[in-house]
Amino acid sequence: MIHALYRYALRGLLAVFQRVRRLVWSITRPDVHGAHAIALTPAGRIILVRLSYAQGWHLPGGGRKSRESATQNVLRELREEIGMVAHDDPFLARELQERSQYRLDHAAIFIIRNVAYRPNRWSIEIEEVIEADLESLPPDLSRRALGWIESLRAELGAPD
Repeated sequence: MIHALYRYALRGLLAVFQRVRRLVWSITRPDVHGAHAIALTPAGRIILVRLSYAQGWHLPGGGRKSRESATQNVLRELREEIGMVAHDDPFLARELQERSQYRLDHAAIFIIRNVAYRPNRWSIEIEEVIEADLESLPPDLSRRALGWIESLRAELGAPD
């Protein structure tokens, strides 16, 4: 019971923090560059993360640090978010520009196969890591992640 209350309170605080951060970004960083991964296990299952500050399942990834390439960015995010320990070469599948309420996002979407990982025991950002079949994605997958996956079905070798 206490664990559930702690988790609920932490989720609320992080959601507020994220909203404030986005508001600050709208002024200080109107253009944001980042990278996300369609990370596939050797069995071909997609790795998804549940963030502490957002609803549903998401692709691992995040913002790029200064002087960091998109490839370096996505590999760092996978190490931080899922504990990636091995992988094939990243394949840059798409580069997108998406306007959100606060900014213009420049997102590099990578497909990375044969990802081996050991989820971090505790993370303030990542609540949970799961694997899912591409044919049966979770119903609460974020619309953004679903759109990216659907647009890359041919490259993934998954049925439409």
